[in-house]
Amino acid sequence: MATWTALTHTAGREAAEALAELGEDLVPEPVGSGIFEIEDGSNRWEVGLYFTEAPDEVALALLAAAWGAPPFAISELPEVDWVAHVKRELAPVEAGRFFVHGSHDADLVPEGAEALLIEAAMAFGTGHHATTRGCLLALDRLIDQDISPHRIVDVGAGTAVLAMAAARVFPVIVLAGDIDPVAVDTARANVIANGLDGRVECVEAAGFDHPMIDDNAPYDLVFANILKQPLIDLVPDMGRRVAHGGRAILSGILTTQADEVTAAYAAGGLVLERRDDYGDWSTLVVTRA
Repeated sequence: MATWTALTHTAGREAAEALAELGEDLVPEPVGSGIFEIEDGSNRWEVGLYFTEAPDEVALALLAAAWGAPPFAISELPEVDWVAHVKRELAPVEAGRFFVHGSHDADLVPEGAEALLIEAAMAFGTGHHATTRGCLLALDRLIDQDISPHRIVDVGAGTAVLAMAAARVFPVIVLAGDIDPVAVDTARANVIANGLDGRVECVEAAGFDHPMIDDNAPYDLVFANILKQPLIDLVPDMGRRVAHGGRAILSGILTTQADEVTAAYAAGGLVLERRDDYGDWSTLVVTRA
């Protein structure tokens, strides 16, 4: 089945939300819609509408004009088995002692590596993105420093690859939370596939907002591979829930945003221990004195 996308952008979130909501009343009706902040400091938001039949271009043009947005860019996408495509295209990822792979590459796991099986799925965190790899490398370096965290949580866990990496090397139960129920289901399946059932607990949560996560604080190690603004919004919670001497590994931020995130965390009592840049992306390790 072919699908169509219709994309535009607005100034500010409120206009984007209104435009997306009105777009759902079009005929033919879109099967989904979404808004996403364009992470360049411009306060622009992308609006996307998704169709399984050709959309009404005139109605889309009128809708965009009514909200002062550029005309929708409409694209027809061919039918593609994206999961199969990803499996073919994504090579295994080595990040220090960790080796992230799909089942089709199980025979490539190096001897002595900490193997993490992650299939292509509907959740972020296959290990291929620079942010996930940066977090794994940061964890690898901390392990070399002989840290021994007793309480660990992965906030915005996606596939739970970071939580599982921690559970591979530390003899503790690791918590993993994500706001997306699809991600949580995917994470639970990954935990079982990696033989870590009972070692990683996956819950649906926005940040630390879950009884299991909140009650287990303070944490010696926190992963948060999300985006700049959610990371900054988490500063008060991080300040309360990271233990003295504990660390947080932060990513999902562009190199141009790293100084702003670093300053926000410093103001919240978590100072920069290390920053590493991988292409356009930064990984930060912050610690609470």
